[in-house]
Amino acid sequence: MTEEIIIAGFGGQGVLSMGKILAYSGVMQDKEVTWMPSYGPEMRGGTANVTVILSDDRISSPILHEYDTAIILNQQSMDKFEKTVKPGGTLIFDPNGIMHPPTREDINIYKIEGAKKAAEMGNPKTFNMIILGGYLKVKPVVLPENVKKGLEKSLPERHHKLIPINLEAIELGKESLETIHSV
Repeated sequence: MTEEIIIAGFGGQGVLSMGKILAYSGVMQDKEVTWMPSYGPEMRGGTANVTVILSDDRISSPILHEYDTAIILNQQSMDKFEKTVKPGGTLIFDPNGIMHPPTREDINIYKIEGAKKAAEMGNPKTFNMIILGGYLKVKPVVLPENVKKGLEKSLPERHHKLIPINLEAIELGKESLETIHSV
């Protein structure tokens, strides 16, 4: 099994940390993993993306031009990465800030109202974990206990008290995912 993922949005949406948690979760599951962040000089508010590869086999290169899954959190990222999803692949998006939703007919498309659900939870910082939960529902590439270990590894110890709310957000994300198009 190899899963090649791009997660893209604005800086401050938790894009890089979502990728890091997914990568650590894969490490905890004895997978081969790459995590390659990319962000503009403006950081918060600028565009950010991260490529994560999880594999049972050795990974030859972290550089990708096509992805099994794209998780898209803003319009600029939709414009740039929708076309890079492999035919038969998966695109997950939060409609908040997306003016032109995905239109491809050859991929699976899912919508998750992460920003809205995070606001309803009373904690906007859980946004990225809600999105991650939606992804893990469609692609359960790591076990829940390894996601918990990934959170423990990636969050500073002073924030470990937030792990339960993050796990709750992941479960909410799994419940909140909507299928838009299936191939």
